[in-house]
Amino acid sequence: MTNLSVFSDEYFMKKAFYQAKLAAEKGEVPVGAVITLDNQIIAQTHNQVEQLNDVTAHAEILAITAAAEHIGTKYLWDCTLYVTLEPCIMCAGAINWAQIGKLVFSAQDDKKGFMRVGRSLLHDRTKLAYGVMEQESSELIKSFFARLR
Repeated sequence: MTNLSVFSDEYFMKKAFYQAKLAAEKGEVPVGAVITLDNQIIAQTHNQVEQLNDVTAHAEILAITAAAEHIGTKYLWDCTLYVTLEPCIMCAGAINWAQIGKLVFSAQDDKKGFMRVGRSLLHDRTKLAYGVMEQESSELIKSFFARLR
């Protein structure tokens, strides 16, 4: 068992992964997101597209809204967004507009991920990291869609 340092990217990604598992239990595409500020979680959620009957209710969008409300500003310069799947183009646009300080994602999304277009979708100041818990997140997504078939 790994000894996780509190405040590491892996520590916060595990929190996002927990949210992704909650989404799967509810029949949602298993994507979870956590936003931190000063190493404190200020927003955590998961996809709610089916529950809310809203195609924009992606984990990232919901987390950005909650974080902005929590800190009282639309700009999340000093925040880090942890998400279990590479954001889609819509979510990358929201991440850009929110000017999030750092984006960390787990699994790549070769079909719908924003990196197909390129990093230019993110704000210049946004730092990018990926691959944290990639295997676990990929397996969760794959098993979810395998059950649907």
